[in-house]
Amino acid sequence: MPLSTDTTRAAAVSEATQTIASTLFPGVSTAFIRQAFDDVERLFSGDWSDYRANDLKYHDFQHTLQVTMAYVDLVAAHQKAGQPPLPPRRFELGLVSALLHDSGYLKLRSDHEGSGAKYTYCHVLRSCALAASYLPALGLTLAEIEIVLGAIRRTDPDGLILPKHNEEDALLACAVASADYLAQMADPAYPTKLPLLFDEFTEADNFLRVPPARRVFPSAAALIASTPAFWETVVKPKLDRDFLGLYRFLTTPDGVNPYLDAIEHNLLGIARDLPSAS
Repeated sequence: MPLSTDTTRAAAVSEATQTIASTLFPGVSTAFIRQAFDDVERLFSGDWSDYRANDLKYHDFQHTLQVTMAYVDLVAAHQKAGQPPLPPRRFELGLVSALLHDSGYLKLRSDHEGSGAKYTYCHVLRSCALAASYLPALGLTLAEIEIVLGAIRRTDPDGLILPKHNEEDALLACAVASADYLAQMADPAYPTKLPLLFDEFTEADNFLRVPPARRVFPSAAALIASTPAFWETVVKPKLDRDFLGLYRFLTTPDGVNPYLDAIEHNLLGIARDLPSAS
């Protein structure tokens, strides 16, 4: 649940994931989990030969770890609620989907211009390309890679047309996509990070030469002011309609949903700090 794991350290999230996986799937090896975390930490740190280290301040490696932890929490809560469980292998496929979902922001070694933020509008496609090239080395079959790519595509805000999934693959993909929204908006630092998100949008718009009049947000203040409505009119309906309402399984028996509570706290703080219309 939010704040229960130190998402500034890959080792902490890996250990928490292995502990939960061992509870969900007794007797199943966690070697795959350890390898995936180790590989992706090296990737984001710039230790792969083809890629530079992550250089973003909003979509940084901590964001990836937060999303991954939220994915694990969602799957665990779903199973503990007595719902049909994901098989261990599907759990692993969802895990690597979460770990790689924003890898498309990473720059190639040969790329010396700007930051990875310039790839904001195509990062999902780039994430899929990186995943497809890496995952065979992790032991995935072509069919399994397609499942991972489908889950990554599900995180695309504009990804309205999606491939058909069976129930297990749909659950996996919806858990990853739900985690992407829940993790970032439940982050205690979310309100203070929004100007960093605006900076990423600005670099992407500049890279694509988007005229100022066509940009979604004219300022960081405008982005921040739009956030409460973004949750109510975009994210919440998407979680319910498109992502199977999986977030509801995070609600504890006493009616507390730590992720939703953290999001509401952030939104109240944002609304409180908005300039008065008068």
